[in-house]
Amino acid sequence: MFTPHTDSEREEMLRVIGVRKLDDLFADVPIKLRFPNLELPPAFTEIEARMQMEELAGANETAHDLACFLGAGAYYHYTPAAVDAIIRRGEFLTAYTPYQPEVSQGTLQAVFEFQSLIANLTGMDVSNASHYDGATATAEAAVMAYHHFRGKRTRFILSPSLNPQYREVVKTYMGGYENINLAGENLDPLCQPDDLASLLDDNTALLIVQYPDFFGRIFDFTALIEKAHQFGALVAVAVNPMSLGVLKTPGAMGADIAVGEGQSLGLPLSFGGPYLGFFATKKEYVRKIAGRLVGETADAEGRRGYVLTLTAREQHIRREKATSNICTNQGLMALATTVYMSLLGKHGLKQLANLCYQKAHYAAEQISKLDGYSVVSQRPFFHEFVVKCPKPVDEINWHLLDHDILGGYDLGQDYPSLAGHMLIAVTEMVSKDEIDALCEALEEVNNG
Repeated sequence: MFTPHTDSEREEMLRVIGVRKLDDLFADVPIKLRFPNLELPPAFTEIEARMQMEELAGANETAHDLACFLGAGAYYHYTPAAVDAIIRRGEFLTAYTPYQPEVSQGTLQAVFEFQSLIANLTGMDVSNASHYDGATATAEAAVMAYHHFRGKRTRFILSPSLNPQYREVVKTYMGGYENINLAGENLDPLCQPDDLASLLDDNTALLIVQYPDFFGRIFDFTALIEKAHQFGALVAVAVNPMSLGVLKTPGAMGADIAVGEGQSLGLPLSFGGPYLGFFATKKEYVRKIAGRLVGETADAEGRRGYVLTLTAREQHIRREKATSNICTNQGLMALATTVYMSLLGKHGLKQLANLCYQKAHYAAEQISKLDGYSVVSQRPFFHEFVVKCPKPVDEINWHLLDHDILGGYDLGQDYPSLAGHMLIAVTEMVSKDEIDALCEALEEVNNG
């Protein structure tokens, strides 16, 4: 609720800034521009406004209302009620970035727990306190690699099977540096690790791959990472954290940096955000890490406490030495994923990942039996796979909507060579009956 200032308070504020009345503050604005006619509609009462907003919201069809097979970087998972119950507590919901550790111990501890969980999940040594989303976390990996080599290495290899949005954000971030060479764009979208290995040279600063890749395919990048290290290059793996319940970690493959999108760990789809990016790396690169990092310590009396250990941002050091300008209340998103991971635990995450894996393979098996459809993903994949369709994907998806099904992602939007190919995602929220209904609807399209 808005509480207006009293007359005496307004007079005091005007006196302090040296003006006599409120109108004096607008002296430099031409009179004809001070009160323009905005042609606004008649004012609503609170009841009328609420009814109109609910009517507008009712026009949306979400993953809650439809059988959802759309992924491509954001996934429909179940979020336990305890997640919202905890993050909506006033201590967390209203807390801003913890600049004053002496009054932010609860927030700092939550961030510390988040870092610990992400480090364990990815198999890396250290994690920072999060980023805006997976795309910016990936771009920060490129920035870190550039500074690690002091700008002397200028080649950055981006796998074509890296999320297209991630690739675009990396290009944007690196566009401010001179003589940057971004390689990998001309490879086949469904290329193999050996194809990426052929691009490595002594000028390579960073190789970025995705695991599982944008098409859901699972590759063990251990050999590729070893090859990159032979050239002295760093390797960043953009990973789906849900898959790490059953798959080998980036750390076990020898990756130098692990980044990714944390939305699947307890955050709703929310029409695109706010999401959460995580960033983990080896201990030797900790002083190059972007953003902030919370550490555990002890005070003079031996009591456990938490403090911002590394905050190499322009608010704390000279701008030219800052590693990142990340500054937002991502702490709330990090808290949500921390609560989610804590609730599921190691065994719960493994069970959930296995559900996604098994259901996706069941869906792929059933779709492969349909006339006109073929599953392109022949190797193991994790909850996402590519299907070649007999008709344009857009046309198929409109038909699926008539059956209350949210279809897959049209890969032709980002990969012209994959026009007519659909990326289908399956999570634990999709039932066997819904998968069977999808197959029936797809068959209708081909026979219609």
